[in-house]
Amino acid sequence: MIEFINISKKFKKNFWDKDFLAVDNVSFNIKPGDLVGFLGANGAGKTTIIKILMEFSRQTSGSLKFDSIMGQDSNEIRSSIGYLPERPYLYPHLSGREFLNYVGEINLIKSENLESLIKFWSEKMQIYHALDKLTKEYSKGMLQRLGFASCLMHGPKLLVLDEPLSGLDPVGRRDFKKIMVELNKMGVTIFFSSHIVSDVEEICNKVIFIEKGKLVYEGNLDTLIMKNSNDLYTMKILKNDVVEILHVNKEEKDNYLKFAMTNRFEVLGIEKEKITLEEIIYKIKK
Repeated sequence: MIEFINISKKFKKNFWDKDFLAVDNVSFNIKPGDLVGFLGANGAGKTTIIKILMEFSRQTSGSLKFDSIMGQDSNEIRSSIGYLPERPYLYPHLSGREFLNYVGEINLIKSENLESLIKFWSEKMQIYHALDKLTKEYSKGMLQRLGFASCLMHGPKLLVLDEPLSGLDPVGRRDFKKIMVELNKMGVTIFFSSHIVSDVEEICNKVIFIEKGKLVYEGNLDTLIMKNSNDLYTMKILKNDVVEILHVNKEEKDNYLKFAMTNRFEVLGIEKEKITLEEIIYKIKK
């Protein structure tokens, strides 16, 4: 769907300073149907890469390649994307309803469909009750919900979300993650940045991790976790009406299984132990 090819971006803070290399020769791809978590600490270069994707900023070198599924020209490609910035600016003197009407009109949504779309997405985002209030009266969480609704109404093929869960309360984060998973199951490709590792681990099938502007890892999330997991297993055995929990290596696991079968103990479960994505990221950074 989208391929980043050797993307670099330099900034000049002022005339006398040397150029600052914010993104350093980064290459990765986003395939149709992916739900990609874009990880990195604050200042790692995530927002810069997203701005390059959205053409808000031009790369110093490298290129982006879009598949034909996204459109045949720049206008078609942009109309296939739904975008939510980290700090959405919504016109403070418009009501939520007026803002969504405006967004629908500039996306060329037919007037006969617009009202039903506004109702559907505002209810989905649980802000329908507040649509006639001015957005300046909205809380940060409500603004995030309204912004999310606005980038979904035109039925995008790709969602690009910059720190969409930042600043949300636990209920809001749960709701956003649930909707992201639902959209992905409906065929929407999602690329969202975060510094909250647990959120990425919970819902994503792919992770891209950058550190200080450099690509550190791109690939399947489960593969990354299993590759970095230890070689221990958790075994639960029912022995004389008492459940024993054992942490054993592969050889010990096989021996305990033979022992349990010989003595007719019930094996309740065997599971390979996995470390968390957060632990892996911390290890990679070291």
